[in-house]
Amino acid sequence: MTRTDNRTTTRTPRLLAALVAAALATGAAACVERADESPLAGDRPDAADGSGGGARANDGTGGGTIDWEPCMGGAECAEVEVPVDYDNPDGNTLTLSVSRVPARGERIGSLFVNPGGPGGTATDFAPTIASVMPSEITNRFDIVGVDPRGLGASDFDCGMDGEEIYGVDYSIDSPEDEEELLDLSQEYVDGCEAAAGELLPYLGTEDVARDIDAVREMMGDDELNYLGYSYGTAIGQMLADLFPDRVRAMILDGVLDLGPTGVELAVDQAAGFESALAAFEEDCDSDPSCPIAPGAHGAIEELIDRVEEEPIPASPRDLGPGELGVAMAYPLYAEFLWPDFQMAIANALDGDGTAMVNLADQYLDGDWDIYFAVNCLDFAWPDTPEELLAEGEAAADEAPIFGEWIVNDYVRCSMWPTEAEPLEPVTAPGTPPILVVSTTNDPATPYEAGVRTAERLEEGVLLSYEGEGHTIVFNGDPCVDDVAVSYLVDLEPPEDGSTC
Repeated sequence: MTRTDNRTTTRTPRLLAALVAAALATGAAACVERADESPLAGDRPDAADGSGGGARANDGTGGGTIDWEPCMGGAECAEVEVPVDYDNPDGNTLTLSVSRVPARGERIGSLFVNPGGPGGTATDFAPTIASVMPSEITNRFDIVGVDPRGLGASDFDCGMDGEEIYGVDYSIDSPEDEEELLDLSQEYVDGCEAAAGELLPYLGTEDVARDIDAVREMMGDDELNYLGYSYGTAIGQMLADLFPDRVRAMILDGVLDLGPTGVELAVDQAAGFESALAAFEEDCDSDPSCPIAPGAHGAIEELIDRVEEEPIPASPRDLGPGELGVAMAYPLYAEFLWPDFQMAIANALDGDGTAMVNLADQYLDGDWDIYFAVNCLDFAWPDTPEELLAEGEAAADEAPIFGEWIVNDYVRCSMWPTEAEPLEPVTAPGTPPILVVSTTNDPATPYEAGVRTAERLEEGVLLSYEGEGHTIVFNGDPCVDDVAVSYLVDLEPPEDGSTC
């Protein structure tokens, strides 16, 4: 039940307001209204040239063919057409939302950005992150966001919001718990099939990468620059694998490992959250002002036991096991949320779960439909719900608090109507150096995943950030930001194995 997006990666209040605002708007078409109620837009009229379609008016900046119109925050927005199936370019098309903040100075090219998810709208994220990037970047690059298919102009609705999805108990203590989780999950999967059945096989990361490359071509750029956070690193790996000769520079921050099964990734992520929770508890216990100190771990265990027995009164709804699981994961993404987490635990133990429900709702206000559509397609999962729930029970041995909750969240993938097409590990021969940034105590994308990916890439360069939280590039750390600027602008990567 944990997304790998960039919604809470900030280290300063200025960045907090910017990045969280972008990532929380995951279900909206940020810049343009949908052109069609259906995700599919009919036969593709302009596919013969293989360009990926799009408007035909030259924008005069990069020699491109996209019609841009002013939109939010000084950005420009557009809609473009791409093939639903790149193996059938003359077939149906899909409408994608695109945004950009034009370079303010001598333009190097476009820097495509993705906040993660799956479910983060890149059209919102591009102008938001541009507002906090160093001028050395915004002067030289158009900052461009391409909404992944299934979001923005191609959005679909499975008919169930996050509050309902996570209103049940994911730690199975009784036959009733299991029945309730499986019934809700089957209803959700049926809703997704009804809403986007013919599109479901074409929502994977490989197609998202092809979409970005198509937009690169529409913009008139010969080379690709890319900055991907969290799940956005999977998109980046696919771009490097598919188009190595087109990559100019690429930063992968908070790496999603490609190759392991879905359950293996979920177990690794659960272990990451356990580590982050331990750091939270240690910090609390060392601070006399922490309201649950000393003994933060015991307070958390007591709270878990209480909600398993009976929901704690709260507004706008009571705090049950499902809400608690999400609420505990959310503040571990970033250290600045720890004081809120401390008070929420204390209040809940005093009988008021409102603050904890509010933490959960900050995390649940997003697009979960594309999250499951991508994960169920991109990774291998057990064939039956019973097998997956058995994996969840076993995960509790390695991660007693988060293991079962996180693994069981993916029981939907064992019911998914589309056969998985698991992504293979990427080596990307033929690219220039690719900068991989990994945070030592990242809860959502464990540090070791970045190490493995940098080693596996033929031209991978690892930069380690010693700290807490999920992702770090352009989040206010001068060491990391200086490295990123030198690499993107001057193509000068750091020495492999460097540390900030």
